[in-house]
Formats: sequence, structure tokens, C-alpha cells
Amino acid sequence: MTLLNAADLERFVADDPSGPVIMLNLIRFTPGGEAKYREYMEKFSSTGVNERYGVTIVYGGIGHTSLVPDEGGDWDLVALVSYPSRQNFVDMVNDPDYQAFEHLRAEAAATAVLQPTTPAF
Repeated sequence: MTLLNAADLERFVADDPSGPVIMLNLIRFTPGGEAKYREYMEKFSSTGVNERYGVTIVYGGIGHTSLVPDEGGDWDLVALVSYPSRQNFVDMVNDPDYQAFEHLRAEAAATAVLQPTTPAF
């Protein structure tokens, strides 16, 4: 489920090309998707892609039933991932090493949200 295209990435970088960004990842897995996502995360670490682009996983957790549910609001996985800049994120997703295993993430996710955030307080 790759949803990133060149126009989206250009707009994303233009919003703040050099400032740090923390991405909120919300994922609902396909059947068997959790295992594929674990494989994706193993490749992410073992290939050195995370280190090459300064990526830090701030938090990753298993989702549970929402206390204040919104339609479709229960997520299987919630993660906060920090990037030194939006450009680092774009460079990472365009890296052939990353692209070689990104399909695992796409295959794992039935639904996903990738929300860029910056500190508010």
C-alpha cells in the first residue's frame, strides 16, 4: 500500500525542507500482515537504512480498542518515528536499499496513516 508519489513528496518537503519531523504511523494489518511488518522492521534495521538517514523510532506499540472511538479508529500498530528533516525522509524512501524491502510494509498494511508532525509544546 505505497501511497507516496513525487508530487506528494515535493509538497511534503516544501512545507519545511530542513526542520525535523516526527511521523505518526497508524497501521491496520492485512491477515498475516503483522509478520510481514516485523520482517520489514528487521530489514529496516539490518540494512542500515535507519542509520544512514538518522531515523529514530521514538515509540512503537500495539493498538487496542479505542476509548473514544471514531469510525475505523482502532489501529493494530501505532508508531512515532523521528527524522532529522523531511528531506531525509524523502531520500530514504527513494533509496534503492529501502525500496528493495518496502513492499513488505505495503503488503502488511490494509489501511495506513502517515501523518507528519512538528512539536507544538
